[in-house]
Amino acid sequence: MNRLIPMISLVAVFVLSGCQQTDSPADETDAMVDRESAVGETTAPEQTLPDVPGDGIDPERYAEHLSTLASDEFEGRAPGSRGERLTLDYLVGQFSELGLSPGYGDSYLQPVPMVELTNVERSSIQVSSDEQRTELTYPEQMIIGSRRLGTDAHGVEDSELVFVGYGVVAPEYDWNDYEGLDVTGKTVVILVNDPGFETGNEELFNGRAMTYYGRWTYKYEEAARQGAAAALIVHETEPASYGWDVVVNSWSGAQFELGDAGNAPIMALEGWITVDTAQGLFAQAGLDFAAEKTRALSADFTPVSLEARVSAQVRNSVREGQSYNVLASIPGTERPDEVVVYMGHWDHLGRNLAISGSAGIYNGAVDNASGTAALLEIARLYQESDPPERTVLFLAVTLEEYGLLGSRYYVNNPVFPTSQTVAAINMDAMSLIGPTRDVVVVGYGASELDDILARAVVVQDREMVREPTPEAGFYYRSDHFNFARAGIPALYAKGGVDHREQGREYGLAQQREYRDVAYHKPADQFDPSWDLRGVAEDLELLYMVGRELADGDSWPNWSEGNEFRAIRDADRP
Repeated sequence: MNRLIPMISLVAVFVLSGCQQTDSPADETDAMVDRESAVGETTAPEQTLPDVPGDGIDPERYAEHLSTLASDEFEGRAPGSRGERLTLDYLVGQFSELGLSPGYGDSYLQPVPMVELTNVERSSIQVSSDEQRTELTYPEQMIIGSRRLGTDAHGVEDSELVFVGYGVVAPEYDWNDYEGLDVTGKTVVILVNDPGFETGNEELFNGRAMTYYGRWTYKYEEAARQGAAAALIVHETEPASYGWDVVVNSWSGAQFELGDAGNAPIMALEGWITVDTAQGLFAQAGLDFAAEKTRALSADFTPVSLEARVSAQVRNSVREGQSYNVLASIPGTERPDEVVVYMGHWDHLGRNLAISGSAGIYNGAVDNASGTAALLEIARLYQESDPPERTVLFLAVTLEEYGLLGSRYYVNNPVFPTSQTVAAINMDAMSLIGPTRDVVVVGYGASELDDILARAVVVQDREMVREPTPEAGFYYRSDHFNFARAGIPALYAKGGVDHREQGREYGLAQQREYRDVAYHKPADQFDPSWDLRGVAEDLELLYMVGRELADGDSWPNWSEGNEFRAIRDADRP
């Protein structure tokens, strides 16, 4: 552990930076189910699933792992802190004691290089046209930043401003907002979410349910691939699912990036503008924003110049550090080069050094000591059964709270090629309210993994349900997403709110209390009175799903029309 580069001074910044950029402050909790979202009584073909070994998940063992990881001693498990060292020691010790093999060569630890980017200079955006000159100011009208490394200024000068609709290139929908346009060196203006949300038309993308093309991260990535120098997303509260204050708060503090981000292009500037600001820019070009937005709802949309040029720049300070993913494996007996991945993030927000004592510790019991403890208990079940035919990898990733960076680094630098990775099963913010009749599937219908889960829930006399707000894009906000965008089918499922004994209103009340009182707050602490029977059932479901894959030879795919299917098909032709 002595190789860990200290970043203790970053812990307070981590706390202030919150979760992922511009994500709603209730990401995990709002993904819980509303009864109106139920997909009905689950039926599935009669087909034997693997048995859960022994007495199954042991709630007492699970509670011991959970309470340890969420204890004050672990100081909120911030990357780069003493809490990280304790967490790594604990996980490595537990996996080793269970008899799992190191998953990263002869080590359990995969180094993850990271950098902290703190803005030290941010100009206004100067907008000039033949008719007038306008200044867009921070934070009332815009916010800009740069993910490029280094301390040099990054920006644009006299860059043509072009409206590119939703900024989507989606061959499976026969959609290309950039068709016929060379945006090299230009600044693109992009609408948030995707066309299906605006219309509610189920035949257009995925209707109100967000696809990856609606995520702000995709829009920047695509603009960079197209050669744009900068991109400005138009913020609107409903399609974004969060207010302008969330954008400003998330982007004003320190940002984090991988020290080795791969070969993907990164624009000089990325940013947001308010919808009122966008309306003014369109009006200056003689265009009506509402009319252009309507025009962007068609696959026949063509980009349009806003007849203006923009200049702006930012400068960052850069600090380097290193964190670690934890990898432990059970080698397969028949097909050891094929792997099923269980995953969860071990990190949380650390502590606020301005508050003395335990009051300033963000223990992160639900988020995500609950998922990290789940990895250990499921690993124990595998060790109490016969060895699997395929390798099973248990992956505890770092830096989820700071942009899903640990999982992104693993996918960029995998131990097993993506083409040999059968599926990923993610455990994040598990339900700890007791046994429920419902199992919420975030991203319901995305892949054929749902078919296996449907068979498993029948065994427990439960039903699968959708998350209530698919338009918010929760499927794209946890670590499994990095596997998905590499084409690997990924499942994100957990207990719902319809408590078997106390009823649905009880479950909803528990959900609201966690969201309002504890989520990303010091109050997210271990409670010895928690009823862990429900999470035990949930983990046994996920064991059955993973074990079915680990002992079989099937390769589940994404559903027809899913945005990740073409990636998988190309990876496994």
